Amino acid sequence: MNVVAKPLEKFVTNSLEQHWMPFTANREFKDAPRLITKSEGMYLWNQNGDRLIDGSSGLFNVAAGHGRREIADAVYAQMLQNDYTAPFQLGQPTSFALASKLTGILPDVLNHVFFTNSGSESIDTALKIAMSYHRARGDGQRIRFVSRERAYHGVNMGGVSLAGMVKNRETFPAVMPNVVMMRHTWDPDNCFTKGQAERGAKLADDLQRHCETYGGSTIAAVFVEPVAGSTGTLVPPKGYLQRLRQICDQHGILLVFDEVITGFGRLGTPFAAHAFDVVPDIITMAKALTNGAIPMGAVAVRDEVYETVTEAAPEDAIEFFHGYTYSAHPAACAAGLATLQIYEDEGLFERSAQMSEYFLDAMWSLKDIPVVRDLRGIGMMAAVEVFPEEGKPGTRGNGLQKSLFWNGCHVKWTGDSAIVAPSFIAVKQHIDEIVDCLRRTLEEI
Repeated sequence: MNVVAKPLEKFVTNSLEQHWMPFTANREFKDAPRLITKSEGMYLWNQNGDRLIDGSSGLFNVAAGHGRREIADAVYAQMLQNDYTAPFQLGQPTSFALASKLTGILPDVLNHVFFTNSGSESIDTALKIAMSYHRARGDGQRIRFVSRERAYHGVNMGGVSLAGMVKNRETFPAVMPNVVMMRHTWDPDNCFTKGQAERGAKLADDLQRHCETYGGSTIAAVFVEPVAGSTGTLVPPKGYLQRLRQICDQHGILLVFDEVITGFGRLGTPFAAHAFDVVPDIITMAKALTNGAIPMGAVAVRDEVYETVTEAAPEDAIEFFHGYTYSAHPAACAAGLATLQIYEDEGLFERSAQMSEYFLDAMWSLKDIPVVRDLRGIGMMAAVEVFPEEGKPGTRGNGLQKSLFWNGCHVKWTGDSAIVAPSFIAVKQHIDEIVDCLRRTLEEI
């Protein structure tokens, strides 16, 4: 697909050359830039002054819409009062306030929070917590981790080691050893299933097979996205997560939910753990924690995990040798507190739940378009997968992302799957606008 670039008319930078952009075809982009110069509510504005509707909440993180003054004011006030406190052996009040606020919406047994700066850092932190927990229990032989095909767990080396997306693994092959993969949950027989498929729970028995092959006593933790997001919204079949929980309990394995995308209302509940009624031992989070305003992530752990690690250390000793210069940064904590207050005051998790049926029905109206291979979705996240160009997987999706931009809609594509995840402030008119733009663009093929 050839996408005609729009010229730079109203926005000029000195140079585009010096910035090495992430997950971007830099040469192509700089020949035909797509710049966002303003954002507010459900909308973005490009360099030409054209308005686009944001169909993916930025990168699934702007759950309360763009340009929230409450967050900006909170960050500003915090920066004037205390711009930075070294997080090692010192503390500042906002981090304790945010941890307390977070545990109020987490599953009851997850009452301890370790702050990071991103989802990638949260995954690496969770890996270290799992290692430390088993070592503290005298189970140092648990050196193996289980993940899943088509999984995405960030871009740090721990996350790449757990990743099941081919580009992450083939580009950086020097990863952690002792990581084994379960199969992914996409099944062509379940195409166009809205919500959870009836069939497929037995795929969780891959974990039992690994326990029988390697010994359950050698496995430290299982990492799964409750809904695999970045690969294109793979919804777990009914009973799948429950079966994983059962096997983990049987073998003393920690269950880790990567809720970087699903956390903070995406499924109409605070976390996917609530929506699926499965409580993991560890939850990783980021993205919507601060509504995308300030980089921040976090790891929540069960009481028993925290207590085991801390009580194993000598008195007055550091219990967990890990952290970041910007862990629990005061400005990020202020942004997190303001964000959680918005979610509460505006009932955005409830609004997400209420809008889900309309959103999914609207997405399923695209089923008749010949290029559409599959539709998947739950809550306020869905995927449109298109048939790939012969011999060129991902090429069609890449072109469609650009075409959608110039047609007035931002939607994130991974390979040949569009991931649609509107902010929770969306009303029916916004959903219709997103879906109408998708239809027009898909029908151009």
